[in-house]
Amino acid sequence: MSGSSLDGIDLAYCKFTLVNQHQFEWELILGETMPIPESWKARLAHLPTQNAVTFARTHVYFGHFLAETVNSFIAKHQITALDFLSSHGHTIFHNPDKRYTTQIGCGSALAVLTGYPVVNDFRMQDIAINGEGTPIAPAADRYLFSEYDFCLNIGGIANITSLVHELPVAYDICPANQLLNFLARQLGVEFDAGGRLAASGGLLPDLLSALRDFPYYQSPYPKSISNEWIIEQVLPILDSFEASIEDKLHTATQFIAQEISNNIMLLAGQSSKSNFRLMAAGGGSKNDYLIQSIQSYLHKELNIDLIVPSTEIIDFKEAILMGLMGVLRVLNMPNCFSSVTGAKFDTIGGAIHQGPPSVVQQAGNKKRII
Repeated sequence: MSGSSLDGIDLAYCKFTLVNQHQFEWELILGETMPIPESWKARLAHLPTQNAVTFARTHVYFGHFLAETVNSFIAKHQITALDFLSSHGHTIFHNPDKRYTTQIGCGSALAVLTGYPVVNDFRMQDIAINGEGTPIAPAADRYLFSEYDFCLNIGGIANITSLVHELPVAYDICPANQLLNFLARQLGVEFDAGGRLAASGGLLPDLLSALRDFPYYQSPYPKSISNEWIIEQVLPILDSFEASIEDKLHTATQFIAQEISNNIMLLAGQSSKSNFRLMAAGGGSKNDYLIQSIQSYLHKELNIDLIVPSTEIIDFKEAILMGLMGVLRVLNMPNCFSSVTGAKFDTIGGAIHQGPPSVVQQAGNKKRII
């Protein structure tokens, strides 16, 4: 999994056992985040504005880079029992209103260069039938984390899954780490560790109002946010204000906390329950100041337990999700839900690149455990 914050390639080596049509037993055996070289960070960040030849070449080369990363992980940990790889790739374009989304990282190259079948390209079927193609996190929230009422992921973009409804509801809330990391880098650090810089700043009311001033936040779900929108519309607002970076970080953190809290309160109000459990994962859940701010807003309105899971779950939940997406595809079970995306019906998303015949035959003999 490569996320919009470009903070690394997350690899999760997992085992899934299908118990019934609504439940899996699962285990995260190993997880590791491999660094993205600065040259690749720059190339991915600028790719949306490059020409078609550069795009096609980068799509293939990124597949080669992912293969090198996977092969290094497999060799380092001496992994021998492996059925297939499931790859999200890296999102370059996401515009479901115009029926396209693009995650680069050539699955065919990844399959032949690693020697294992690959499942990728999970979003396009959903978008083809008027879905948003995102979030896809509800697959994991529904099958692996159903003990929670809400599953919050604070990555480059914050998204929420609500399991208090008859069918899962999920959508993107607002930009998150993309804003905070953008500001932190102006101080020469990759991110605001623990939110300490933000905590030292003060609130800029005009900036807070400007960050809120988009129709997206009042529009009903299903809905999703693209990286292009953040880069073109939101980041320039942060640059346009004359203030210290600490004050901007403080204000951006409060904006994120308020948007997250407002949406959770909205979803909770649609339920007859009085007590709720919320799991907060993703890199932003390590931001102590952000989590404390969310708790402060929520506890004024709700009886809610906000639970930050183990570091392993925080770091690798999205990579675990990608493994599950591949498992659901191989088992021909839906992995994109129309109640979440607004598509005409649930879809079984994912393209399968079979890889070398000997590995395909070996994987095909596994019926219950993937």
